[in-house]
Order: sequence, then C-alpha cells, then structure tokens
Amino acid sequence: QVQLVESGGGLVQAGGSLRLSCAASGRPFSTYAMGWFRQAPGKEREFVAAIGWSGAPYYADSVNGRFTISRDNAKKTVYLQMNSLKPEDTAVYFCAIRSVGSRATEPNSYDDWGQGTQVTVSS
Repeated sequence: QVQLVESGGGLVQAGGSLRLSCAASGRPFSTYAMGWFRQAPGKEREFVAAIGWSGAPYYADSVNGRFTISRDNAKKTVYLQMNSLKPEDTAVYFCAIRSVGSRATEPNSYDDWGQGTQVTVSS
C-alpha cells in the first residue's frame, strides 16, 4: 500500500493561484498513473486532472487551460498548479494513485488516496 500526503491548499482570492503537492511513499511511483480529484460540500467527488506514467496529462473541461498537472518521479511527487482560480473551485482536493500506468477519470479506478487538502477561493 502507498501513502499519499497532500499539501499546498489554502485561502486565495478569485484570480489567484495555488500549487498543490502530493508526496508518495511505500511503493514504486514512476510507473503508475496519478490523479487529482475534488469534492465540494454536498457534492460527489469529481475528476480534476490525471497524469500517466509517461507524463501525458488529461484535464476536466472545467479546469482545462487553468490547471496544470505534473510529476517528479525522483521526488515521488505529483503537482497541481492552479491558476485563475474561481469561487467554484472551492473544494477539498485529493490525490490518488493507480496500480497501472494509464490515466483514468473515475474515482473507483484508483487504489490509494490522500487525506485531502482544502482549497477555498473567495470572490
């Protein structure tokens, strides 16, 4: 089992930026796909971005062009750079890892999850 620890959340004004980090430990990292999801109060967990073992990214339409996912295999860390933040981006953000290298958008395709980090965007 892998342990995932997110960091970098906080309070930011609309139009601002944040960078989330997710550090992995417990098993090899470089050959597995990673994803970011978010969950707002009263809503289901939704896909934000994913990155495959090769580094190819994929984004939800709602964040495409504003968010960038990347990975540093040497540091076993995946990042989510969030720019032009909007109040509707407010949520708890979770990172997750798959046991295969291909990206996925469904939460149940991922095997291990972090504890989440709160992102709040004020208007």
